[in-house]
Amino acid sequence: MSAQRQLSSLPRTQLDRLLGGEGLGIVIPPFVVRVRSPICVVADGIERLYSDHLLAPQDGAGFFDFHVAVEASRPWFRPLCVFALDGRQPFTPLAQGEAFALFEWGLNWCVTSHCHQWISLHAAVLERGGRAVVLPAPPGAGKSTLCAALMLHGWRLLSDELTLLEPGSGWVVPSPRPISLKNASIDVIRERDPGCVLGPVAHDTQKGTVAHLKVLPDSLARADERALPAWIVFPRYERGAALQVQPRAKATTVMELARNSFNQHVHGRAGFEALVRMVDACDSFDLRYSQLDQALDWFDALEPPSPARVA
Repeated sequence: MSAQRQLSSLPRTQLDRLLGGEGLGIVIPPFVVRVRSPICVVADGIERLYSDHLLAPQDGAGFFDFHVAVEASRPWFRPLCVFALDGRQPFTPLAQGEAFALFEWGLNWCVTSHCHQWISLHAAVLERGGRAVVLPAPPGAGKSTLCAALMLHGWRLLSDELTLLEPGSGWVVPSPRPISLKNASIDVIRERDPGCVLGPVAHDTQKGTVAHLKVLPDSLARADERALPAWIVFPRYERGAALQVQPRAKATTVMELARNSFNQHVHGRAGFEALVRMVDACDSFDLRYSQLDQALDWFDALEPPSPARVA
């Protein structure tokens, strides 16, 4: 069997042909996805942000978790795009400039709506030394900015948007994909690392200006390495605020995670008990900050819970 090639080995003409035809097969751990789109901005984003990902067989052979498309829709007043899974269109059409962002948002929906072998939490998750920190936060709290800064600072990205928790074992399954940055965060991260790779910029979305940050090669190369959660941190950026850290009670942590779960209800009591076990094995905190460097120093100083609590 021949070795799998990276997407970067495809000439742009072939990438466009596959996307505009039968579809491009790409390994996006832990999934294999076939995507179709004739829209240039989708090809631009995939070429730029998925260049290190492995290609799946392009002859249609093999299993694909998702068959997705971002298609052009052209009403008389402006060009639009629609996301489709197996021909089904779950979302309202968006402007074509948002097509790559729609591809990313659509993949999130695919996972949270169909992958119930895991408990999926709306939380970033990163790893250091085999132990994971889970970052649940509402929109606007600065979660993705902090997540990107931690990845650039040496933490391994498991996911920016979705913590995939195995309910039986308590392990987190990595799903490293581009990090979604919004508004001022785009320039903040670009200034911290001028060499970072950003995808197409979507303007005037419901979330403002959106661009995605490429996953670092080490995070992608280690996508088969699961991690045990050791810390649950609820971050919130507040302009001008001094660094403030408060331990969070386990009961309120469990309830907040349940509210941040897309499918804990599908797992019923077993799912709730899995969240309880995760929280019991972790130290939990509320973190308020305004200076990223101060926050990064605090994360670097984290000590894992004692072995007696993890057992």
